[in-house]
Amino acid sequence: MTSHALTSFSSSCCSIGWSSSSWFDKLGFSSNGETRIRVSSESKLGKNMFLRASLSSSDPLLVKAARGDPVSRPPAWMMRQAGRYMAVYRKLAEKHPSFRERSETTDLIVEISLQPWKAFRPDGVIIFSDILTPLPAFGVPFDIEEVRGPVIQTPIRSEEGLKTLHPIDFDKLHFVGESLKILRQEVGQHAAVLGFVGAPWTIATYIVEGGTTRTYTTIKSMCHTAPHVLRALLSHLSQAISDYIIFQVESGAHCIQIFDSWGGQLPPDMWEKWSKPYITEIVGRVRKKCPQTPLVLYINGNGGLLERMKGTEVDVIGLDWTVDMADGRQRLGSGISIQGNVDPAYLFSPLPALTEEIQRVVRCAGQGGHILNLGHGVLVGTPEEAVAHFFDVARSLKYDALSEDRVDEKSKVVV
Repeated sequence: MTSHALTSFSSSCCSIGWSSSSWFDKLGFSSNGETRIRVSSESKLGKNMFLRASLSSSDPLLVKAARGDPVSRPPAWMMRQAGRYMAVYRKLAEKHPSFRERSETTDLIVEISLQPWKAFRPDGVIIFSDILTPLPAFGVPFDIEEVRGPVIQTPIRSEEGLKTLHPIDFDKLHFVGESLKILRQEVGQHAAVLGFVGAPWTIATYIVEGGTTRTYTTIKSMCHTAPHVLRALLSHLSQAISDYIIFQVESGAHCIQIFDSWGGQLPPDMWEKWSKPYITEIVGRVRKKCPQTPLVLYINGNGGLLERMKGTEVDVIGLDWTVDMADGRQRLGSGISIQGNVDPAYLFSPLPALTEEIQRVVRCAGQGGHILNLGHGVLVGTPEEAVAHFFDVARSLKYDALSEDRVDEKSKVVV
């Protein structure tokens, strides 16, 4: 790390101050420079820590951070890690122009998923797939059109429509299981293999609206005009998605991210009623079958939902880039891991500016219980050298060095 970088890394963190008794100290930075891990009866990070450490010493770094186990640095990966910003992906897409072919063919899934792994060596390798991929497996066929995107020809808006739903058929998702098994073999213990699903509310928006929408008026209206139908749909999705997560874990996924992409389109009280209970159901079901598998919850536009998200009992909460990392950590506390949240636009900035922002985010997240990521997916046109730089900087960070930088800062910092 350059002297400039070290200077930047030891500069003050946002507008949050701290002292030896502050939240920052509670996250593991002691005022005498010693690195320590907070253990308390109410802290999820501290609970059963030594037992967890003995059971998971061989787990990938990302899994340890997700569980709140001690780590030397924050692991890093990126949402939409594989995709159109990579020249190698665009070349492959020319040969295979159908997105569904690329995301539903084992060889192509594996090849695309490994493209960023081979190029950048992130700490997490996420399967190349889509949140709508499992829909046909439980009775909802869909197409993807060039301009409109996902299209569901027969939206479900009535009791009659619910009759098309059935338990998830994993024979129709064999390519997902096969791909995860291969990815697990390819990366070994050098990185975590990540699976993912859409949350019930988000999946329901597509099924009810018939595809992508900017207003969500049909499904929001349905909350009042046909609540029994919507509840039945969400309940079915909760069961199917739970089963799909377990299938992914049994196929090789170390960790699962739940995308409630459109949950942020709901007012907080509506999210509490129409999204949170179904995510909580999923978490409960998965924990019974896969108690050691960390679950991450990400919502785009989640600034007003953080405390409510914590109530789902997931292991990790992903912050989008509109939430200040220090504020997010303070609001959520040290008893849960967090993920994020560099603005994807920073990858278009000069590399020193990107370096400083990565360091700021890590500094504000505190020691441990943090997975470094973007606050949203990689943008089309992102320079690959910026992505490489992101991961180079991530690998250079060390919590011990950060703790040493803080040894002389015993008084509160006020900006």
